[in-house]
Amino acid sequence: MKTLGRLLLLVVVLGLAFGGVFYERPLWVQQQGIHFGLFLHRVQSNYVMTPEGRVHYYEAEPRIPGGGVPLVLVHGLADRGESWAPMLERLMKAGFHVYAPDLLGYGRSPKPSGSDYSISTQEQFVADFIQSLGLQKTDVGGWSMGGWIVLKLALDHPDIVDRVVVYDSAGLDHQVTGGPQIFHPTDGPALQHLADLLEPHAKPLPGFVLRDALRKLGQGQWVVDRSMASMESRKDLLDNRLSGLPEPLLIVWGSDDELLPLSVGQQLHVLDPHSELDIVQGCGHLAPKTCPARVAAVTAVFLKTDPAPTGGIYTLIRTR
Repeated sequence: MKTLGRLLLLVVVLGLAFGGVFYERPLWVQQQGIHFGLFLHRVQSNYVMTPEGRVHYYEAEPRIPGGGVPLVLVHGLADRGESWAPMLERLMKAGFHVYAPDLLGYGRSPKPSGSDYSISTQEQFVADFIQSLGLQKTDVGGWSMGGWIVLKLALDHPDIVDRVVVYDSAGLDHQVTGGPQIFHPTDGPALQHLADLLEPHAKPLPGFVLRDALRKLGQGQWVVDRSMASMESRKDLLDNRLSGLPEPLLIVWGSDDELLPLSVGQQLHVLDPHSELDIVQGCGHLAPKTCPARVAAVTAVFLKTDPAPTGGIYTLIRTR
């Protein structure tokens, strides 16, 4: 009985300790859960030396002869490579050797104080990352700001890019809903407003989560502010260049995106009429996270179909 009582006391103490940690640092606890899930699915956390320094990335390699089709995925503003976690296992099972780096200034990659963190700077960073891995020619995918980066990469470095996929992408002359200040929230209501724009069907975030998110965002806010200042300068806009994109392009867009509405994706398709536009019903700006099964499936089909599909517009039913 004494042993049982001690075990029960230990369980209570551990539960209280976990509850305290979760209340104070819920995002850290969530992050550890993502890391553990990636580990269980054989997704490796690696580093590679580039001209910018020691760059962190996730690598998902299928167990097939040749190691799979190389695919580099680029995250968006104020994000990191692990945000691709819901899609990594699915794309790996589809036969892709996926690399998801933390961009310059984000995650566990270098954060040089003198960088402007512009689209051009991040484009060169991704080009250096690809070349440092020894990839000869790779498919690339980009989400939000990451879409802008990979589109510019494909235009400027067609020698290292095969096919391109973008998800709710920035890059056109369009003002995001709420303006640039939306990405510099200073209190809980402002952060909740940004969360609502990113994921319109989600429940409101608890106060302790908003508090921790504000703390974490504040640590890297200077990088986000520099990125936004560069994007607002409009020097890297792609409106007048997309018609010259030589690589096949897939545009995936959440039908309910409130940050970058579907009209932006439709305009992308008009500017590159050879592209394919897939509209994912019921999803918002975070389609690769909230609708990963469908998004990964259409990505795999587009990248594997030979010749690449062109010119179509499809509406996809939301599945998880």
